[in-house]
Amino acid sequence: MKIILRQDMDALGLEGDTVEVANGYARNYLIPKGIALEANIQNVKLFETQRKKIDIKRVKAKEEAEKIKEKLADVMITISQKAGDEDKLYGSVTNMDIAAHLEKQGILIDRKKISMDKPIKTLGEFEVSIRLYPEVTGSIKVAVVPEK
Repeated sequence: MKIILRQDMDALGLEGDTVEVANGYARNYLIPKGIALEANIQNVKLFETQRKKIDIKRVKAKEEAEKIKEKLADVMITISQKAGDEDKLYGSVTNMDIAAHLEKQGILIDRKKISMDKPIKTLGEFEVSIRLYPEVTGSIKVAVVPEK
């Protein structure tokens, strides 16, 4: 089924894009939640008239993401955790921990945008990437030190 996205979705596309999805996904989730509209003639014409506004909004969002990327380049987060033998942590450092430390520094980033293959389970310095916008990815340094 063809749909028009009403908001950005990482897995599908950006606002205003026409994409093909499974019928059930569109009818049971995307359309009832207001995330998408069915791509009929009337809705396509409606989005064509709004295309300039959507494009301006995309450009502004990308510029804002670039500014945040530059700001994040200098950021270093130090997280203290209890550690045992061989520098292994008793817990782990997750994207929620990183988002909380960024918030303490005055940088608000959704934890879902912080991409980690797996949680950090050892002491040391790590490079963590953050998806700020579909084409803009920043990175920060995370230092995990033993708790005293």
